[in-house]
Amino acid sequence: MPRASTRLTFAVLATGAGVFSMLQSLIAPALPTVQHALHASPSTATWVMTAYLLSASVFTPILGRVGDLAGRKRTLVAVLLAVLAGCLVAALAPNIGVLIVARVVQGVGGALFPLSFGIIRDEFAPAEVSGSISNLSAVIAAGGGVGMVAAGPIVSALDYRWLFWIPVAIVAATVLIALRYIPESPERTAGKVGWTGAVLLSGWLVALLLPLSQAGQWGWGSARVLGLFAAAVVLFAVWVVTEARSRTPLIDLRVLRLPAVWTTNTAALLFGAGMYSIWSFLPGFVQTPSAAGYGFGAGVTESGLLMLPMLVAMFLSGVVSGRLEPRVGAKALLTTGAALGALACGFLTLWHDARWQIGVVAALFGLGIGLAFASMANLIVGSVPAAQTGAATGMNANIRTIGGSIGAALTSVLVTGRLQPSGLPYASGYTHGWTLLTLLCLAAAAAALLVPARRQGPPAEVPAPPGVTRAPARVR
Repeated sequence: MPRASTRLTFAVLATGAGVFSMLQSLIAPALPTVQHALHASPSTATWVMTAYLLSASVFTPILGRVGDLAGRKRTLVAVLLAVLAGCLVAALAPNIGVLIVARVVQGVGGALFPLSFGIIRDEFAPAEVSGSISNLSAVIAAGGGVGMVAAGPIVSALDYRWLFWIPVAIVAATVLIALRYIPESPERTAGKVGWTGAVLLSGWLVALLLPLSQAGQWGWGSARVLGLFAAAVVLFAVWVVTEARSRTPLIDLRVLRLPAVWTTNTAALLFGAGMYSIWSFLPGFVQTPSAAGYGFGAGVTESGLLMLPMLVAMFLSGVVSGRLEPRVGAKALLTTGAALGALACGFLTLWHDARWQIGVVAALFGLGIGLAFASMANLIVGSVPAAQTGAATGMNANIRTIGGSIGAALTSVLVTGRLQPSGLPYASGYTHGWTLLTLLCLAAAAAALLVPARRQGPPAEVPAPPGVTRAPARVR
């Protein structure tokens, strides 16, 4: 494939990953509208978000590994078709049940992240890989911001169903271009998918994330929550033992034990806790009526506009990080990104009485997200063998999501643990929540400092398990 066509390849990958990232946040501001339109209860409507989270968590590492084995292009196209089908069904959904099923199908798109990183590693010249991964990470981060900003205007001007009709058109065009212009993977691992490991991985992820997302309704001490947490621990232990003994593991645990990988994943877990909590609770804070003693009574559109500095900052810092990484290193960028997140949350803890202060916080946190997203992806891709790119980057994305679920659950306890007679949280609940997020981001910066310095040259190859051979790479 001519080198000039890598720009088109990047455009396809960025469009697919950006749309999926946008779908993560696009529906959240419009959830009350969806609930009313489909005559659903609040508890049922929350499954529109929960189903998407669980589906993405399960499919991201599994299909990332399938791409390593079966070919990243064909897996990418299949995933894009699943997202297309999910958006089409969601746009036509006659009731909340069908919409929830559609969101499960959309969640398959989580695999677009590891597949895209793998294709960049396969097809781009070595000197272009780091910058391209940084740029793609900027698009992924900005996609979430676009969802928060665009949801209000789209619903106001059109209808909530256009939150899905617009992605239908974009993804359909992306599929056609991907089929024509993206080449098949030169790197593959000979073997098969370890379906036992896949089932166990899915089991402990669902058992962990489901109670974290529903504990506010079920109760932290309820039998369902405690039972699922216990099941998660047992299934995780069985999964680790099974993968360690498997000749064809779904996730090679030796790769996850590499110093650069486990330290980056630890930072991802902690920073994800802060990032997703800011995305979840800052819009609600600014939408709170000022009669509560805080907040600005902003509507969905205005609260999205207050997040606009975050969107711009995360995109710009993600792009700039690609230029900075060869000079200062991904480790320094990850540490700086987490530190900026801590600075933003600390500022928010002390000053949150004016709209401009929210704008400053959004911009600072956006800078941190852009740097952190790009550097995490580069650290993982640069530290693992090419044949493990999909599985390793998929697990990194998953660990960030797990951190987000834990952070959102803990923040929810602090914010909603004590309510005013009006049913709104006290200002102190938010203040305690912002303090927690400050500490989590500081811990992420500390974990980033433990990342070993990047060595020059390609990452060392992890030996294949006994009885497994790797397919030879295509010479470019």
